[in-house]
Amino acid sequence: MDDMRRAEPGQGIGTFSWKHLAAVLGPGIVAMLADTDAGSLITASQSGAQWGYRLLWLQVVLVPVLFMTQELTVRLGAVTGKSHGTLIRDTYGRFWAYVAVLTLVVACVGALLTEMGGLAGIGAMLNIPPWITMAIVVVALTLMAVTGSFKSVERIALGAGAFEVVFVAVAIWAHPKAGDVARQIVSIPVTDGKYMFLVSANIGAVIMPWMVFFQQSSVVEKGMKTTDIKTERVDTAIGAVVTQGVMAAVVVACAAALQGSGKAGHLDTVQQISDALTPVLGEAFGRIVFGVGFAGAAIVAAIVVTLTAARELGELLGFGHTLDKPMGEAPWFYVIYAAVLVAGAAFIVAGVDIVSLAVGVQVLNALLLPIVLGFLYLLARRLPEPFRITGAYHAVVAVVLAVTVALGLYSGIAGLWS
Repeated sequence: MDDMRRAEPGQGIGTFSWKHLAAVLGPGIVAMLADTDAGSLITASQSGAQWGYRLLWLQVVLVPVLFMTQELTVRLGAVTGKSHGTLIRDTYGRFWAYVAVLTLVVACVGALLTEMGGLAGIGAMLNIPPWITMAIVVVALTLMAVTGSFKSVERIALGAGAFEVVFVAVAIWAHPKAGDVARQIVSIPVTDGKYMFLVSANIGAVIMPWMVFFQQSSVVEKGMKTTDIKTERVDTAIGAVVTQGVMAAVVVACAAALQGSGKAGHLDTVQQISDALTPVLGEAFGRIVFGVGFAGAAIVAAIVVTLTAARELGELLGFGHTLDKPMGEAPWFYVIYAAVLVAGAAFIVAGVDIVSLAVGVQVLNALLLPIVLGFLYLLARRLPEPFRITGAYHAVVAVVLAVTVALGLYSGIAGLWS
């Protein structure tokens, strides 16, 4: 247990102030905005299109689950000063570190493909060929990493992700009927395999492996100490509410738009999702709003998943792994970062069913939860006092994480089996 201690004896979690929040703001909200990525928005769109408001309850239930999960990464990063992969290696050995990071890489590759695909879909709406869109994305994100520090990249991610809130306005303008919402939100067809498949996808769209790794690494890279924990919890809580508010808004918007027109069913392309939502705001304005919000979600997530994969692989393999190191000091970090982007772009240019891929990736995330949440819980239980989860809160966290894992596995397997 002592090998996890960086905090000095007697240090606490600090006190909250708005001034302090302004200083530490970033890791929680960036992680959460990235959580509402292109794949998540596609999953939410499919949920509303196929099942109306019947999956809206899940978006609300997942708010505390998301907060509890990511709050543990804040404790681990601030107390130990180590990234998630390094902490697993130092605590359980290199084999388990490779298992955890392999899980991360699989999730990151899947997520990056959905972000790239989403951006290609937005480009297609503007009659831009996929290869041109992908070339612009790869060059822009590579230049951002090579020329910027962690702080500047964090600000870019925050700015891009902020555009996601437009979906809340879309949901309001869609004028959902209160009676339909109240009736459908309590109608849960748990015996329907297709419904359970989307339950699993929604869980995987919210609790993602790379979010755990990213936020813990960001807390470390930002130099946060244990006295920052209480304030960073607020950052994380705000992010959890915002990201699930966006997810719920997309479910509501698609449900209201499609059910009101009697066109409920599958949305098979980004163009079809746009076509479903744009009539709510008017054709021209609606396409601009959708494009800005969707692109913002995809860009912030592409930044996060690519950085996370490069950072964790770099740290595990023993070479430079932060944005604050110039290319000459951390060449392999930037090589891996660019290579991941190029590989993702090439796959999208080759042609892929983006909607099916996005939903499938979220289900994969849900099936990986035993590894991700298992290590997170075990590490949090090894923290020194007073940072270890104990007492009633420990019991709540243990039950919530266990139920989340069980529901994700059951619904994913039931959906695949059907």
